Amino acid sequence: MGLLAATLLYPLLQPSEDLEALPYDQFLARVADGEVTEVTVDNQTGRIEIRTSEGVAFTTTGPLELSAVDRQVLADSGISVIFETPQPGFAATWLPLLLPVGLIILFFVWMNRRAQGQMNGMMSIGRSRAKTYSSEKPGTMFDDVAGYDGVKQEIREVVDFLQKPEKFAEVGARVPKGILLVGPPGTGKTLLARAVAGEAGVPFLSVTGSDFMEMFVGVGASRVRDLFETARKMGRAIIFIDELDSVGRKRGAGLGGGHDEREQTLNQMLSEMDGFEASEGIVVLAATNRPDILDPALLRPGRFDRQVVVPLPELSDRRAILAVHAKGKSLADDVDLDVLARGTPGMSGADLANLINEAALIAVRENFDAISAGHLEAARDRTIMGQKRESMALTESEKEAIAFHEAGHALCAALLPTADPLHKVTIIPSGMALGMTMQLPEEERHIYRQDYIEDSLVVRMGGRIAEELEFGVISTGAQNDLEGATELARKMVREWGMSERIGPMAWGSQNQVFLGDDLMNSRDYSDATAREIDEEMHRILVFHESRCRDLLTENRSALNLVARALLEHETISGQEVERLVALAAQPASAGSEESLPAEPSPVD
Repeated sequence: MGLLAATLLYPLLQPSEDLEALPYDQFLARVADGEVTEVTVDNQTGRIEIRTSEGVAFTTTGPLELSAVDRQVLADSGISVIFETPQPGFAATWLPLLLPVGLIILFFVWMNRRAQGQMNGMMSIGRSRAKTYSSEKPGTMFDDVAGYDGVKQEIREVVDFLQKPEKFAEVGARVPKGILLVGPPGTGKTLLARAVAGEAGVPFLSVTGSDFMEMFVGVGASRVRDLFETARKMGRAIIFIDELDSVGRKRGAGLGGGHDEREQTLNQMLSEMDGFEASEGIVVLAATNRPDILDPALLRPGRFDRQVVVPLPELSDRRAILAVHAKGKSLADDVDLDVLARGTPGMSGADLANLINEAALIAVRENFDAISAGHLEAARDRTIMGQKRESMALTESEKEAIAFHEAGHALCAALLPTADPLHKVTIIPSGMALGMTMQLPEEERHIYRQDYIEDSLVVRMGGRIAEELEFGVISTGAQNDLEGATELARKMVREWGMSERIGPMAWGSQNQVFLGDDLMNSRDYSDATAREIDEEMHRILVFHESRCRDLLTENRSALNLVARALLEHETISGQEVERLVALAAQPASAGSEESLPAEPSPVD
C-alpha cells in the first residue's frame, strides 16, 4: 500500500515553476513580433518554455514534433531554440518495477508468519489453560461465604497447612492431597473455592474439567502434566478443578473403545495426584454435583482424601445467606428475614440470591423505594410456582373446575394430621399450572415417615376426587398429580420397603443408563417380581384414592365453601381454609352464604 501511494503521489510532489500559460498561436505571434529571446522545447511532452526580451517567462504546449512552417518562423526570428529530452529520476524509473516485486515479497512474508503461528499453536496445544491467582488478588474471602461453618473449617485446614506447614509437621500430620466438594447445583461449591483462593496466600490455579478436553487424543493428558508441572514450580499451590465429572467418569463404561481422550486424561490425573512421583505441597480442590459417576480410583484415599458435602442450606444457613444478599438493598420495616428463611426450605444459595433480586425487580416495577414483605412473597411465589398468567382467558366452567380441584387439595392438606401446613391456595394460572396449592413445612425434614408419605398421596389425589364428586366426571387437570403419586408409590415399593407384600427389598431408582453401564442388566429382579411390584403400586394408589374420597365426602360442605371462596377471591390463605373448615363443621352455619368472608385474609 505504501509503494502504491508513492507511485501515485510522486508526480504531484515534483517541484514545478509557477509560469503563466500562453496559447500556442499567441506564442507564434510574439515570436514573429520579435518579443521572444529564448525558447526551450521538451521533446517528450511538447511543453515549450518562453522567455521574452523583458525577462518574463511563459509556457505553452505545442505539438510533439513542430511543423516545417513553425520551424521556419523560429529560424527567421533568429532566437535561440533549444530542444531537450529530460532524463527520468531514480524513483520514476524503478518505482513501477519495484511495486509488484514488493507485493510478492510481502505475500511470502505473510504466508511464512502464518505458518509459524500455526506451528506455535500446534506446539502449545498441550499447555494447561489454568488461570493463576495470587495473594495480591484476594477476591472472595471466607467471611463472604454465609453459613457452612463445618465445610469452611475443613477447607481452612488445608489453607493453614500451606501457610504454616511446620505447625502440622511437629505433630506428624499429613495434609490431604485432595478435597472433593460434593453438593447440588447452586450450593456455593465454586464460591468456596474462590474463598480458598482469597485466603490461601499461595498460588491458586483454577481450571474447569472441560479445559482438558480436545479433539486430539492425548491433549488432555498433556494439559494435566503441564498443570501439575506449573504447580510444582511454584512450590506450594492449590489446584482447583471445577466440574470434575466431565473428565473423572468411570472407565470401562463406554459403548466405544476404552482408550478415548477422557480416559487418557483421567489416567494422567490419577498418576499426577498419587502416582510413582509424589507431589508434595500441592493440594487439589475439586467440585462436582455427580459423585456417583466418578471413577473409584479417583475417590480413594491418597487422591481425594476427603469428600466434603455442601448440602442445601439449613434454616440458620438460609438466614445468613439472605442477610448477605440483602446488603446494599433497601428493605422495608415489615421484612423479617427469619420468617423468609423459614418459608424457603429446599432452596439453594443461588435460589435465595435470585429470590432477593426478583423481589427488588418487583419493587422497582411497582415504583416502590424499598423491598417490602409483599414483594418477597410475590418473588417466592414466582420462584416456586412461576410467573402469573393473569391475562390467560378461562371459561367459567374451567374456573369452577380449577376451583374445586384446588379446594380438594387444600381440604386434604388442612384435614390430614401429618401433612405439611397449608400456606395458600390460588386459581390464578402460574407457570405451566392453572392453579396451585402451596404447603410449607414447619421444620427441616431429612427422613420421611410412612404415614407422612401416605398422607401426601391423599393430598395429591384430592383435586381429582373433588372434581369427580362435584361434576361426576374427571378431567385432564390431574396429570401432574397422578405422575407424582405414581412416583411416590413406586419408591415406596421398590426403594423404601414400605410394602408388606414385597417386603424389605430395594432395587434402587430407574435412572438413565450411564454410558452403557449395565446396559444389558438394568433390572435385577424377575418378571414375576415386576408384576408383583406393579400390582402393589396399583393397590397403594387405589387404597389412598379411596381414603381421599371418604375424606372429601365427609367434608363436602367445607369443600364447597373453599371452592366458592376461591371463585370469589382467586387466592386465599391457609388460615382462611382452616376457618372455612371449622365453619363448615358447625351445623347451624354449614353451607350458608354468610360463611364466606367479604375479603380474603392476608397471606403471611
